[in-house]
Amino acid sequence: MNANDLEYVGFLPRVGATVIDVLLQLAIAAPLTYAVYGRFSSPGLQFMGGADFLINFLLPAALVIWLWVRWGATPGKMAMSARIVDADSGAPLTTGRSAIRYLGYFLSMIPFGVGFLWVAFDRRKQGWHDKIANSVVVRPAGAEKVKFKSDGDWRRGSDQSRGPTEPTL
Repeated sequence: MNANDLEYVGFLPRVGATVIDVLLQLAIAAPLTYAVYGRFSSPGLQFMGGADFLINFLLPAALVIWLWVRWGATPGKMAMSARIVDADSGAPLTTGRSAIRYLGYFLSMIPFGVGFLWVAFDRRKQGWHDKIANSVVVRPAGAEKVKFKSDGDWRRGSDQSRGPTEPTL
């Protein structure tokens, strides 16, 4: 796909993708943690043992990095038609760069998630983790251009097949 056919994915769609991903991770990790310990863990608040570390930290890291390398996106980003690519070439991320990006998440959390909020203000919509890994999140650009009546004959947009039966606004 040509770079002209893409757009950077901004803050709110990326937040939506993160919500989807976190819910999926919880759906996997919570039952596993409960099966091992008979209770749920409180990530960051209470460490229950080696299996807790494996299930709640290593498993999500390995899964996310694998998804980035394999498909260029997590399920949340896939739902937004987005993918993560090299910021210079548009090529898929390597395993090493994906691992660096994942570790960059922890730096983006400090202080107070400013590294994630950076996406809202950056020209290329990069968070600190993107800058560290030299990655960008892109998706296909919108294909249909908006037309208003004041722009002239607004009916001559991308769909001229409707003809005179098209309702007026």
